[in-house]
Amino acid sequence: VDNQLQNDIPNLLLGLLAELWANRDDWYFGVDMGIYYNPDEAAIVPDGFLAVGVKHDTGERGRLSYVLWEEENIVPILSLEVISEKYNREYEDKLVGYQTLGILYYAIYNPFSGRRGRFKNRQRLEVYKLVDGKYELLRSQDNRVWLPEIELALGYEYGEHIAWYREWLYWYDGSGNRYLTTKEKTINAIAIANQERLIAAQE
Repeated sequence: VDNQLQNDIPNLLLGLLAELWANRDDWYFGVDMGIYYNPDEAAIVPDGFLAVGVKHDTGERGRLSYVLWEEENIVPILSLEVISEKYNREYEDKLVGYQTLGILYYAIYNPFSGRRGRFKNRQRLEVYKLVDGKYELLRSQDNRVWLPEIELALGYEYGEHIAWYREWLYWYDGSGNRYLTTKEKTINAIAIANQERLIAAQE
């Protein structure tokens, strides 16, 4: 991990999923965790990844890493990389690595998009889908990309998380509505209650 965002962004997505899929035990979202795909090869370590079809609850000890041959060879459906000041060839070597591994979706969030140099023509969020063994860049709509296999869209917008107002990645529903964090839901509930009290007092 080269910077704070490489932990904070995946953890925000994990926290949202923990609420959205609270009653499910068939998924796992790893943050900065190694994926072992070959006993003779080093692990590949995305900033975040989502696997569907595996048990979330693996006991008190939990996972130390994601080992494919211990997970019934279920390959993660999504891997996520967050570009940092130290470039780690996310558009080249890592893309090829995830493509070879067979991960269906590869998402790259780049807060430096549009800058001169290697990021001049890069989008803020690029999501690739594996088609016939090769990654194809998907078209985004309103800064988000729909992932039908998990019935969620991945996108970005400004918001406040851990007392930090900036651009974050979020999950969205099929109509483009952003799923709110627990804090945002609480703030909205308080605002609604206050409004109802005000209306009641005026009657």
